Amino acid sequence: MLPSRAPLVDSSLALLAKGYAWLPDRRRRTDQPVVRTRVMGQHAVALQGPEAVRFFYDERHVERRTALPGPVLSTLFGHGAVHTLDGKAHRVRKQMFLSLLTGPEAVADLVGRVLAAWDEAVESWSRRPSVVLFDEASHVLTRGVCRWAGVPLEDADSVARDLVAMVDGFATPGPRHWRARHARDRSEAWLGRLVEAVRAGTVTAPAKSALDVMVRHRDADGRPLDPGTAAVELLNVIRPTVAVSWFVTYAGHALHRRPEIRERLAGDDPAYAVAFAHEVRRFYPFAPFIGGRAVTDLEWRGEPIPAGTLILLDLYGQNHDPGLWDDPYLFDPRRFLERAPSRDELVPQGGGDRAAGHRCPGEDATIALLQALGPRLARLDYRVPEQDLRIPLNRIPSRVRSGLVIESVRVPVSAHGNLSAAG
Repeated sequence: MLPSRAPLVDSSLALLAKGYAWLPDRRRRTDQPVVRTRVMGQHAVALQGPEAVRFFYDERHVERRTALPGPVLSTLFGHGAVHTLDGKAHRVRKQMFLSLLTGPEAVADLVGRVLAAWDEAVESWSRRPSVVLFDEASHVLTRGVCRWAGVPLEDADSVARDLVAMVDGFATPGPRHWRARHARDRSEAWLGRLVEAVRAGTVTAPAKSALDVMVRHRDADGRPLDPGTAAVELLNVIRPTVAVSWFVTYAGHALHRRPEIRERLAGDDPAYAVAFAHEVRRFYPFAPFIGGRAVTDLEWRGEPIPAGTLILLDLYGQNHDPGLWDDPYLFDPRRFLERAPSRDELVPQGGGDRAAGHRCPGEDATIALLQALGPRLARLDYRVPEQDLRIPLNRIPSRVRSGLVIESVRVPVSAHGNLSAAG
């Protein structure tokens, strides 16, 4: 039982108003090891820190299956997705993703496809007066990941818009959310038809591609995925890759705000490129928190957590915790040159063990893509005209308001050799 205390006020409106700052603000106002609140009428506790990450991802403590709201499944993840599973069912399905996204050869192949699409796109940018980096990055990533996944594209730009919409509208009511739902419906129908065509023999899936693996996969019960679920899981490979467009745009924002970083990033320094990728993921807002549900009566640092309680892991707060990071609101890649982040310390996409838990299986691919695209962006010549470069923390997911418009893009002659070598 909870100790006697004042009734908890529902914080749903405060969450909508403050966004990423909501939980960090609540934590600063308490000296307790947990933040207690109510969200959508449910009792919730919020935790942060590496020890809390390990506690949260222990399936004896927390399950994800019952904690994901319907609107999030209908937009971001999809109904029946791996995110809704626990135990053996989750581990078997998760292994499918790990086989695709964690091997060095698979990641290198994905990065190579994206870099080829980037180089194609950059040549066209120089012939246009201006481009929006966020939009262009989403198109590049869509072309690259679909080529890698074996998914044929007829209208890459429309597919990119739908993939972006699913991410952009998952956490907000109103028009953005409805665009996300419609985008998911269209995308699942399209990919479901593709899966059926492969099984009927009218379309050939490249061997070992994501499409081929999804079509052939058998779940823990020994059954193949039905076309709808296979489409959902294909999207759970393609959509998160396209979501890297958020990070690419943040990288451009960082280079504009901290121009002294550009020269070093543009050079041939792989360690600095990795450090830059880590710092982009740490510094900028991506996922604010993730949620699960207590599977039994628990205790965290002397505080009771009754069974069924919604448990929130504060990702944004942890990535800006002065107890973990020196000067956490300063963008400085050098912090990761001195030491690599530990598994449960840097958690922009969640934490825990990838093989056994719910940690994003595409994290290696995200880092590798940023490691490759950051220097490419730094090597470009362009102007950043006057525009709204604010990143509102009350918008989830946040993004640079203008999308980062760049103009007069030119690829320096010296960069062509670097680009070719990197690709």
